[in-house]
Amino acid sequence: MTVFEWIKLAIIGIVEGISEWLPISSTAHMLLLDEILPLSQSEEFKNVFFVVIQLGAIMAVVVTFWKRLWPFGYGEQPGMSGKKCYVKKEIFMMWFKVVIACIPGVAITLLFDDYVEAHLQTPYIIGAALAAYGVILIIVEQSRKNKLPRVESVDDISFKDAFIIGLFQCLSIIPGTSRSGSTIIGSLSIGINRTSAAEFTFFMAVPVMFGLSFIKLLKFGFNFSSTEILTLFVGCAIAFLVSLVVLRALLNYVKKHDYKIFGIYRIILGAVVVLYFALA
Repeated sequence: MTVFEWIKLAIIGIVEGISEWLPISSTAHMLLLDEILPLSQSEEFKNVFFVVIQLGAIMAVVVTFWKRLWPFGYGEQPGMSGKKCYVKKEIFMMWFKVVIACIPGVAITLLFDDYVEAHLQTPYIIGAALAAYGVILIIVEQSRKNKLPRVESVDDISFKDAFIIGLFQCLSIIPGTSRSGSTIIGSLSIGINRTSAAEFTFFMAVPVMFGLSFIKLLKFGFNFSSTEILTLFVGCAIAFLVSLVVLRALLNYVKKHDYKIFGIYRIILGAVVVLYFALA
């Protein structure tokens, strides 16, 4: 790989680490970036790369929220003598909700992923989806103005809430929609506060992206060259490091602000994308 290829890879990793957690569609940014700064790799490998690189970002969630995600503990507990292993029931319950929320999206992906790859990953669809869901995000935020959220904590999300959020996540199969964007829109629509909406989106991403990455790797056949393995590793590592910063920054931001700024960004970017490719 040339120096320029390494620079492009670094840029892709940084963009992935930022866009994965914001409701602005990381997949759209990856596909559009590849139009402008294409990696010198086969299309088959890039289809895998743009999914698997998201594992780097996902690992940042695992590291950042480890105590909130790992359901086992060791120590002294009330009514127990000495230190013993124990199960954190509230975390197990949270994972059950995550699984329920993931079911609709997994079903839709298995049914339509090949069709989406073949027919919907176009600049015009990506641009239109970016803009359309930017408008929806702004409308949802505006409708919540002066209303108190119904759910203040991830632990208070019900199984029904989780399933409804999962239905919204089905929308993310369209490139440009955004997995985090669709789940955040769904969460806000049913009265979950902004911080909990972001956190539940982070937690849902863990099984979803591990599953999607495994499917992509299985289809590819694990027949990677040494250059392709290095590309995957470096891309994931950069996305991981950037995501460590972005996760905390987003949570701090939504504690004091709404998501409207991201809706505006989506509308502007969507318009730029459509105009750029229409005039190209």
